[in-house]
Parts: sequence; structure tokens; C-alpha cells
Amino acid sequence: MAELELRADAHVAMRDPNAMLERLCAHFVEHFTVTRHDNGARLEGHFGAVDLCSPDGVLDIAVTSPSETYLFVVTSSVAEHLHEFAEGEPLEVSWRGSLPQQPRIPYFREAVVRSAHDITPAMRRVILTCEDTAHFESGGLHVSVLIPPPGRMPIWPGVGPDNRVIWPSGADELVRRIYTIRSIDHQRQELAVDVVLHDSSPGSTWARNARSGDRVGLLGPGGGDIVAADWYLLCGDETALPAIARIAAELPATARAAIILEVAEDSERQDIKSNAAIDVTWLHRGDAPAGTTDLLLEAIKAITTPEERNPFVFVGCERAAARAIRKHLRSEWRLPKDRHLVAAYWRLGHADVRDHGD
Repeated sequence: MAELELRADAHVAMRDPNAMLERLCAHFVEHFTVTRHDNGARLEGHFGAVDLCSPDGVLDIAVTSPSETYLFVVTSSVAEHLHEFAEGEPLEVSWRGSLPQQPRIPYFREAVVRSAHDITPAMRRVILTCEDTAHFESGGLHVSVLIPPPGRMPIWPGVGPDNRVIWPSGADELVRRIYTIRSIDHQRQELAVDVVLHDSSPGSTWARNARSGDRVGLLGPGGGDIVAADWYLLCGDETALPAIARIAAELPATARAAIILEVAEDSERQDIKSNAAIDVTWLHRGDAPAGTTDLLLEAIKAITTPEERNPFVFVGCERAAARAIRKHLRSEWRLPKDRHLVAAYWRLGHADVRDHGD
């Protein structure tokens, strides 16, 4: 982990700080390595570290992180869960340290639609312009697009005094959808996002109706980066096609990759460009509804377990398929967790799911 440089502290009075400490550790064990000690606990992870101790009716919290963004993410999340786990007990959470005097979301940017066009019958590309495109260059493939209500001046999320994100509600409520940043053009200050057109879903409606000058908010990037490898398997349905195309475009010429993509029909194929040696297989499900086939799993089962010392597998698809593929990679291929990323990009029968928790 990078050297920790920024720090924020809070001392929160409450009825039972020991119970709160236990609940925080139980929750964050999914995201941090939790180490217990006589005076409390230490949580360490990619975003930094959290030290917890509970003397005499107070929960002492010390957060250290390598960047302003990570410090905000951790302090905001801790504050959010403190209030959730307090179950109605009023808490005052006041951070001191390396936080800006005027609270803000450091990973928020406003963008404006420049243009939109169909690239296949079921995929539409929206070009956004943003002054700070360099911000989206690293840190993950995906971005949350915040879509304001039609015909209303957008009200963007703010930050409370305890660093919790305050979301607009009622008539100003935002639609939030996660998309892959398909490409970045720094010279033109443009970001491209590709949207699968799912009937009348909120994201599809936005993409269909997007017009030059429309404003949106962007939160991110996030969703994990692809690690270095000698051989890659990139696999997914059309929802993961933008991510796979971007990954392929960024692979070095020394890499090799097998790419498996499931789409409805031949008209949904896209040109996958890469400097690496790639082998692309297209699977057509025909009239079968998306998310109801086992085409991706069976295609992966047909691949011989990679002999390379340094493979990496990326998969994005419907949740049930993602779970089955993840199980196969771990039980049959015996891939360690750091050599594969299997993401549930959506869930059959649900509007919006993104699960990158591998």
C-alpha cells in the first residue's frame, strides 16, 4: 500500500462505543483487513487505514489515506455507518485533520453532452465533454452518471459537516447509472460512454434522448483496474462489451488475450482493436432473452486451464452467470482472487446492479 500521508480524526460520544466498534469491524471486514489489539482494532485496505478505540463512552477514530479522494471515501463511509448502526441515537461526528474547510466530493465532476449516436441497433454512444478528463484516466474503468430530472436545473449531491454525501430528493432526485468510460480524448476534452438500450429503463431513456448541452454529473472513476498479466481472458455480454473493448485497446503488444462476447445477433458485433495478440469469439443467443443462457459459462469450460504463470480473467455479465463463472474459475482453474475479476453488471428482473466484489 502507498505511504499514508493524509489524516482525519473524530471523537464520537455514544452510549456503547464497544458495541459500535464491533459492528464497524464486522461490516468492514469485507473491505479491509481487520486486526484486533488490546485497545481496539485497525482496519487496513486499498483506501488507507482506520484505527478504532473506545475509551470511556467515546469512540476514537483515526483515518489515514494516501490521497484526498481516498480520505473522503473512508471518512464519509465511516460516518454513514456510524449513523446507520446507532439506530436512532443522535451522534455528532466532527472530523479534524487533512480535510478541506469547504467540504466537497473530490471525485465529482460536471459534464455536458456533446453528441449521441447509435453504434449498433442496441448500443448508443454518448459523448460528454468535461474540462478535467485527466481525472478519469486511472482509478477504474467505470463512472456513475448522475442524470437530473428532465426540464429541471440539476441539483448535485453535496457534503454534510460529518462528510456524509447529501443527495437531492423529491422533484430534484437524480437517476444514477454506472457505465464504462469507453474512451477518453484529452485534446477534445471528451469522454465516451456506451449505453445498452434496454426498453424504457432510465439509463436507456437518457441515452436515447440525450441532446447537446444536457448536463450530467459524474462520480468516479471506480470499479477496479486490470492487473498486469501474460495472458488474459476477457469475457462478457453486451453490458461488458465497452469495458472489454477498452481493456483490449490498452493491452500492451506483448500480451495475448482470448475474448468471448455474447450478443443477441450478428448486427451487435463491434470491431475490437488491440496492439496485443487477440482471439475474439462471438456468441449469438438469438431469440433467447439476455441473462437466460449459459453460453458464457460453457465457452469458458471449453477453454483448457491456462498454463501461463501469470494469467488474468475479467468477466462482466448477469449476476447468476457471474456467480457460476466465478465458482468455476476458483474450483476448476483454482485461480487466486487477485488473478480474476468477475463482476455482476446486472441482474435479471432488476433495474440496476453492479457488483464488483470478487
